[in-house]
Amino acid sequence: MADLEQVTGPIAYHAEGPAWHASWGGLRWLDMFAGDVLALDAATGRVSRTHLDTVAAAIRARSGGGMIAAITRGFALIDPDGTMHRLGDLWPPGPLRMNEGACDPHGRFYCGSMSRTPGAATLYRLDTDLHVSVVETGITISNGLAWSPDGGCAYYIDTPTGRVDVFDYDRATGLSGRRPLITIPDDHGHPDGLTVDADGYLWVALYDGRAVRRYSPDGREDAVVRLPVSKPTAVALGGDDLRSLYITTSREFLPAGVEPEAGSLYRVTVDVPGVPLHTFAA
Repeated sequence: MADLEQVTGPIAYHAEGPAWHASWGGLRWLDMFAGDVLALDAATGRVSRTHLDTVAAAIRARSGGGMIAAITRGFALIDPDGTMHRLGDLWPPGPLRMNEGACDPHGRFYCGSMSRTPGAATLYRLDTDLHVSVVETGITISNGLAWSPDGGCAYYIDTPTGRVDVFDYDRATGLSGRRPLITIPDDHGHPDGLTVDADGYLWVALYDGRAVRRYSPDGREDAVVRLPVSKPTAVALGGDDLRSLYITTSREFLPAGVEPEAGSLYRVTVDVPGVPLHTFAA
């Protein structure tokens, strides 16, 4: 594993949700509370912004071009030319907001909400016909979600549990049989976003833990990437060979002048490549 690089300065207050797709020409991620999608030009290193909503919670590529996005209280389709089609609010204005999501192997998009009230959030699924269904309730902060390379299971984080859980997955029943896989020690931070590499190992961002840790499919810790800032939020494997591990960071709750580089994007080259992210099939 190569040395950690700082790709950008602290251009986001709460950076989240990195995703790499060839149709985008590279990496996109979120300045969540600004409601913006950030795009990295791999050739020049320049970053551009596109505003979506009060909150930009999660994005994935669409199979026909453009993006699917989770915004403050629901979903939106983004055309290749940037035109946004809002799909309606899933709940009335209030403290709940969307937080993190991913697509399954059959092209459906999942995103969960976040609540400051324990158990008040929900994991939703947006089908390719744009129907929304409830997948899981009793959640507090719905966070990382990623599928195994063979598509037979999915890994999921509800941050206050301090765990990474695993679901069984098939097309007909969707996610089922949720059970604990990894329990994160308190002194390692709080599990946030995650991704899975081609060997089926999990890379987990640990908010307030100054690190991203790699775990085997049976839950054993395998490697650690340490960061100069305390709040890594999410990870994505990208680059032409899918061996660049991109790490987003936050300065949420940090006093002014503390950790001035928090909110930057970091990258490290890893030995095992990622797998292409599933796209939304609509």
